[in-house]
Amino acid sequence: MTAPVLTSIVPGAGPLHSSACFVRFYLPMKFQASPPTPLPELNLKPYTCDSHYTAVRKFSGFARDSNIVQEAQKLATRLSRSPWANSTSEESRSTYSIAQYNSPFRLIGCVNEVWVDVNASGLLFDSFY
Repeated sequence: MTAPVLTSIVPGAGPLHSSACFVRFYLPMKFQASPPTPLPELNLKPYTCDSHYTAVRKFSGFARDSNIVQEAQKLATRLSRSPWANSTSEESRSTYSIAQYNSPFRLIGCVNEVWVDVNASGLLFDSFY
């Protein structure tokens, strides 16, 4: 398995305007020049990510629907109080993404992140906590 496994949430893209999601797996550099061919019945599509800026909030434990939404809200609140307020990227296909770095069989010490793409052109960079 690769890390992180990135699940992006797209509100209103599912049936009856429900949320939909898509999952992306990182392909290590040694396979990027000649990626393995997936089985056709899996309906997998390659995705190439251009350089961009992402706001990130790290959290521990299992990534569950209940705490994912809470962590996404905490990141949104934090962004609203920062120089990046109102700078979420309009080019993003999703509202937010969840990056999971550990095997689902790991019981303690799990590391997860909530990601939100931001449009950082013209902003000065500094981290905030």
